[in-house]
Amino acid sequence: MNNFSPNMLKTFKECPKKYYYKYIEKISVPQKSTPFEKGKKVHALANYYLRGDDITKLEKALTAEEAQVWNMLKNNNYFQKEYVNSEYNLSCKIGEFWVGGRIDALVKDGNNYYILDYKTGAVPQNPEYDYQTMIYLIAAAKFLKTFDSLTFIYIDLKNDLNHKIELTKDRENQYINELVSICTQINKTQNFQQNSTKCKYCEYNKFC
Repeated sequence: MNNFSPNMLKTFKECPKKYYYKYIEKISVPQKSTPFEKGKKVHALANYYLRGDDITKLEKALTAEEAQVWNMLKNNNYFQKEYVNSEYNLSCKIGEFWVGGRIDALVKDGNNYYILDYKTGAVPQNPEYDYQTMIYLIAAAKFLKTFDSLTFIYIDLKNDLNHKIELTKDRENQYINELVSICTQINKTQNFQQNSTKCKYCEYNKFC
């Protein structure tokens, strides 16, 4: 396999056996979707809004909690910058591997570009070294080719905070090396061993 998403890399890092079940055997385990409903609504609403669609009726259908989160995003300084694209699949080739994902939004201020990722739940513990950050910044840099700056913004809607990671040359090289390293490791792995401290909460724990 030579095509990798952030979730695939995170899963392998957490537990190679979980990766095997999920992405090689493609075993799907039903999960409760309730915690994700608010996030889905906010993401959909943001996409329609940025595209210029009329969202009046959709806004009226929001619960009080959803409306609070939505207004927090709508008033965010980065969310108000010039629109480039949203809910956009972005990928690039590094070494012999393809990596990519679906960005929430790409906006700009002059020739300064910002990748926005809205989080209604938890922001990654170390966002600078999260695979989503790495892949999105590298893929966007290759897509844009020329820019004055490129920054990943985690918009933390749970705490009304912005977490910013700007792409520098050193960081770009570091990210590429890390991505090539883990993709190579996955491709060379033949025995996907269990390796996790979170087995109790894993959806595959009943038959692992």
